[in-house]
Amino acid sequence: MTKISDKSLKGLNTKKGLKYFLLEENMTAIKAVRLLNYESRLKKLQVELRKLQEWVENSGEKVVVIFEGRDAAGKGGAIRRITEHLNPREFKVVALPKPTEEEQGEWYFQRYINKLPRKGKMVFFDRSWYNRAVVEPVNGFCTEKEYDIFMNQVNDFERMLIESGTRVIKFYFSISKSEQAKRFADIKSSPIKKWKFSKVDQKALELWDSYTDYKNIMFEKTNTEISPWIIIKANRKSQARIEAMQKVLELIPYKAKQKA
Repeated sequence: MTKISDKSLKGLNTKKGLKYFLLEENMTAIKAVRLLNYESRLKKLQVELRKLQEWVENSGEKVVVIFEGRDAAGKGGAIRRITEHLNPREFKVVALPKPTEEEQGEWYFQRYINKLPRKGKMVFFDRSWYNRAVVEPVNGFCTEKEYDIFMNQVNDFERMLIESGTRVIKFYFSISKSEQAKRFADIKSSPIKKWKFSKVDQKALELWDSYTDYKNIMFEKTNTEISPWIIIKANRKSQARIEAMQKVLELIPYKAKQKA
């Protein structure tokens, strides 16, 4: 049996600790301690993210953070925790819808270029140009030629961004097939979340192996030295969020950085 430290017991006796037991019927002491520790760590990292944002603004940096991964992998939740206490005037979250007829006639990267950050700004992409590397070919939303052109251009596109002074961080949130099925079931049964379950989601489990094949090709072709992929194991949402925050803070050399 896992022992609970005296410090953790004190935490459970606070208003916040007791709140968990009132909110969840099947709450255990161990789970409550884990949640308290998560919230404590989250708050500290959010303070550092605010310092990072101030540095980006004052130094005129440009930062792009990409969140990719399977449907229901927790990308949106991670972005919300990262941006929760940031100055909303100094960052954007970009989740582009299906391209319009006009956009379909443009260079593929054009609609993403229009969303890139100016000096002193940060942009978080909830899915990005990498739609064409996995989601589009799996679901038949692009031709084989369009896919090949993208794969031939994407590394050069990112190199030009980075050489022009934009910092690019690429996250891939990885979950198991059973975890994806569980999350889909939760989404479909929730009156608040069920709107999230799209036609693409409906086919995700059926097309699991095809997603895996294209994902592996994407890693092989686009995991470059100048713009590497960071794999986040996301079966536990709280752990994935903390890890993503830590990586952003680790990779951007902002002033007033604190080692914890």
